[in-house]
Order: sequence, then structure tokens, then C-alpha cells
Amino acid sequence: MTPRFAFGDMKRRHFITFGSAAAASAVLGARAANADQTALPIVGFLRASSAAGSAHLVAAFVKGLKEGGFVDGENVTIDYRWANDQTDRLPALAAALAERPVAVLVAGASAASLAARGATSTIPIVFVTAADPVKFGLVASLNRPGGNATGLTYLTSALGGKRLELLLAMVPSAKSVAVMANLKNPTSEPLIRDIQAGAQSLGLQVIVAGIGGKRELESTFATIVQQRASALIVGPDPLFTSHATEIAALAARHALPAIYTTREFCAAGGLMAWGTDLTEQYRLAGSYAAKILKGAKPAEMPVMQPTKYELVLNLKAAKALGIEVSPQLLALADEVIE
Repeated sequence: MTPRFAFGDMKRRHFITFGSAAAASAVLGARAANADQTALPIVGFLRASSAAGSAHLVAAFVKGLKEGGFVDGENVTIDYRWANDQTDRLPALAAALAERPVAVLVAGASAASLAARGATSTIPIVFVTAADPVKFGLVASLNRPGGNATGLTYLTSALGGKRLELLLAMVPSAKSVAVMANLKNPTSEPLIRDIQAGAQSLGLQVIVAGIGGKRELESTFATIVQQRASALIVGPDPLFTSHATEIAALAARHALPAIYTTREFCAAGGLMAWGTDLTEQYRLAGSYAAKILKGAKPAEMPVMQPTKYELVLNLKAAKALGIEVSPQLLALADEVIE
């Protein structure tokens, strides 16, 4: 510091002192604000897909949390972590949430649920999974989970045979069926096995089309067409749900009748879907997270299962494919998009 600053007039010295005090006060105020923010309980939200592709699920989750009395930024903080379709990132993302630590960790889909379970054995976990949570070691039993995890399972990976049956009702002339599955997803193996068992009894060929990322969508559909598949079953996976519009468009472009797991695909132009209401599952996950924040124990909270599966048909898509939907199939439909 130069002599001018050391021996300058008192007014300047007073100004510098006042400015330093103001700066210190601002820093302390910011720290206090941050302290208040971190004092709120943190809900970790982990999903394999991207934020953009899961906006409707996030909205449903936030709604369920609000119904339970918690609003992001007011009395709780939600920390979102997205793997952006890179399943291999999930363990590190789950570990980062566990280290914060969060008050409850919500894991969307099977791979995220397993990553959350691997990251902590003490922090409460609420999962939403298509897998059997008992078989995959998430809980001891559905009625009494017994550990730090509970949530919702819609067991769609075990319903491949039913989707095959419905698809054949739409396309009875089919001789071969392709199954599009993310082979990194633990639900894929039981799904494929279930479909193969049903196809074998009908003399149908099953073509397994494995896919690991969005960039493979075009080439996967090209391969399915080259192998002369008559129809397509799209398996449950966040990758597929996030890119429902692209997948439905590719199926239409290749004139490939397809059945999906949720109505989002039909709303995007897909032919048909059979499954549970995924947005409702995430609303219920928000409700479960709220209960845990209020003191409920995951070990004592039964794993919820859907009470109803819905069949959705898109008649516009059927017409574009030259398919005449039978009266019997129409009678089974819970929703018809025209």
C-alpha cells in the first residue's frame, strides 16, 4: 500500500472503512441466506433420462409433494440429478445426493432405483420401477419393505406376454415381432423372456433389438425393418419415454405397427399402448416422499402397485398403417384417440 493511502485524508479512510464493512455485511448476509436455504430438508430426485423428456413426470411428482404439504423453495428443496440417457452415470449421481445428504432420495425407473440402493442403506429411498423390487433386492417384501426403501412398482417388464397378445389382436397376420429394449436396463431380460415364451407357443419369431442411446434410434429401426419384423413391442425404459415423439415417428415412417408401455406414445402418434398411468405413479411418489418428510418409515410403508392397466388406441395411426381395428379390440380400449 502506498504512503498516499496510508496517510491520506480521514474522509477517504472513513470511506474505505465503511465500504469494507458494507462488503463484509453483504457476504455475511449471503451466507445467512445460504444457511437458511440449506436448512430446508432436501429431496433428491434421480432419473436416467433428461430433464426435458421428463417434464410431465416432474410436474406430477411436484404435485404429489405439494399435496403432502411441501413446496420447493418454501419448506423443502428439490435437487434434481439427470443422467441424460447415460445409465452408467447413475451410481455417481446417486452417491453425490447421498453425500449432501438428502432427507429422502426419489429414484425414477429401475436403473436409478438400483443406483440409489447402492449409494445408501440409511437415507430413505422412494423408487418408481417397472421391475420386481423384491427380486432385485430393493425391499424384503411388498407389504413390509423392511429397510430404507419403498415406493411404487408397475411390473410392466412381466407383462410382455399380454402386450404381445394385444399387438397380435391389432395385427393378426404378423409372423415376427421385434422387441426394442435397453439391454442395460435390468427389466429388459424378464421382458424379453416373457415375450419369447408367448411367441414360441404361437410359432412367432422374436427379434431382439438392443439399444443404449438416442443416437441409435434410427439405426435400430433400420435393422428391425431389414430383419423383416411384422410388428414391434417397445419395452419400458426412461430412454424410450423421453423420446416418445421420435420413436412414434420412426415407427410411422417405417410403417411398423407398435405397442408401447404408456399413453404418452399414443399421444405422440403411436398406434397403441397398454400399461399404467406413469404420471400418476410419480404423483404418488411425491406423496410418499412427503409422508417420509413428516416422519413415516420406509420399512413400514407398503410398496404400491397399480390397480388398473389401461389400453389406449390411436385410430388415426391405425388408418395411416392401413389397419382396421376390430370391434373386439375397440371394446377393450379405455381410451381411443381419433
